[in-house]
Amino acid sequence: MTANANPEFQANEAAYQALLASLMEARRQAWQGGPPATHERHRQRGRLLVRERIEVLLDLGSPFLEIAELAGEGMYEGVAPGAGIVTGVGLIQGRACMVIANDATVKGGTYFGMTCRKHVRAQRFAWQHRLPCVTLVDSGGAFLPDQANIFPDEGLFGSIFHNQVGMSADGIAQIAVVLGACTAGGAYIPALCDEVVIVRGKGFLFLGGPQLVQAATGEIVDAEQLGGADMHGRVSGVTDHIAEDDGQAIAIARRLVGELPPMPAPLRDRAAPREPARPITDIYGLVQRDSRKPTPTREVLQCLLDGGALSEFKAEYGDTLITGFARIGGWQVGVLANNGVLFVDSALKATHFIDLCCKRNVPLLFLADVSGFMVGKEAEQAGIAKAGAKFITAMSSAAVPKFTIITGGAYGAGYLAMCGRAFKPNAMFMWPNSRAAIMGPDQAATTLALVKRQNLKPGESWSAGDEESFKAPIRKQYEDFAAARNYARNLWVDGIIDPAETRETMTLLLDLAARVPAPPTRFGVFRM
Repeated sequence: MTANANPEFQANEAAYQALLASLMEARRQAWQGGPPATHERHRQRGRLLVRERIEVLLDLGSPFLEIAELAGEGMYEGVAPGAGIVTGVGLIQGRACMVIANDATVKGGTYFGMTCRKHVRAQRFAWQHRLPCVTLVDSGGAFLPDQANIFPDEGLFGSIFHNQVGMSADGIAQIAVVLGACTAGGAYIPALCDEVVIVRGKGFLFLGGPQLVQAATGEIVDAEQLGGADMHGRVSGVTDHIAEDDGQAIAIARRLVGELPPMPAPLRDRAAPREPARPITDIYGLVQRDSRKPTPTREVLQCLLDGGALSEFKAEYGDTLITGFARIGGWQVGVLANNGVLFVDSALKATHFIDLCCKRNVPLLFLADVSGFMVGKEAEQAGIAKAGAKFITAMSSAAVPKFTIITGGAYGAGYLAMCGRAFKPNAMFMWPNSRAAIMGPDQAATTLALVKRQNLKPGESWSAGDEESFKAPIRKQYEDFAAARNYARNLWVDGIIDPAETRETMTLLLDLAARVPAPPTRFGVFRM
């Protein structure tokens, strides 16, 4: 019986298809942006929709690796997933660029807290990979009721400016296209760019609009005089190029990108790509629909790696962590994939392997599916904390490119050791079935129930039914928190990808990373 004919495989596959259907519906809502009526008004004004603008901007047939596609999902009333901004990497004139584009059909393109965080994340990705930024501006500025999540802290609106200045100092080009409103603090986004294109009669750039100016100074002035294309092109000099419509403005932006220095050549060798040993869609049937059952990691690797080939390192030692050299899309990677709980030997094996990858300048790919590090008397006496600290020190210190994909459950210190978000991997994605939390729902409910039972007053009873009533909402809380969609909406990961998209996504990411020199790795102290 082939795997595909196995009833268990088929049941797993059916469950996974339901997850994919939910993901695709969320993507559809994100791609739609604002409501149809707003789309129609936008078109009647002679404007392209945000994704139409991006399509015209990118080379024909270019991939578009979207970042934070579902950020903010369900967090703001009337706001589609994506938080009113589209960010991602694509090719413009054959050069990989970061595109940051406001969606004016979503609350006028205004910035919520999550919009700010998404814009900042896109900039930091661009900075790390030295990608030019092309910003398509069409925004009413800050959404004032959300000022606590927009204004005061690092990583919010002010960090957009800080990043622009830092990238400029590092020679990373930034081009802005003002296609609509560009007001208040948002006016500094194009003003901090290398070159600015503005559309006559539709693009307006000013710190204070006509109403604010009249209220503040008593001066009566219209939008064209205050911040239109002719004023900025002829008088203020804030903009550098004037276009008559969206299409011409984007054509100018493409020309400007074409005048930039060419894309750097890869600094790592790429072999001829090979198809994996098994169809990548077999992953749907391999991932267990019951999260308490282990997924066969080695079979999953057969679906992901070129030729299914893994040159395994320490295959017989610490076998709850699979380590080895492989290729994806022709690019070499050092794979660390969970195959059970982390013990002392698997943590030491990871430390050794990461050291090898750093010395050989091989990027690291963490495939996280782990309940954590082993606990108990025997593990503690064997020095699990010390071994885990070595693993974390090696992972955190590694200066080679690092990528994380959560393929199952990633809990506690296991999530952290497998290059969790706190350790700033170049990119981090989740599969639709995946989840992450301090601990699993059942463990959290049982732990808190034990604490409650220990604190019962003398003579106080607590039946099995009472205990289950206590546990049920805790399980639900942890399940909701751990879900991939929750991580994506909070931008704790860069997005959710269909497992079938993993190879293409990783190939693009490895190509980008190969064009940036890796600094030498300086390890922290390894406790012996």
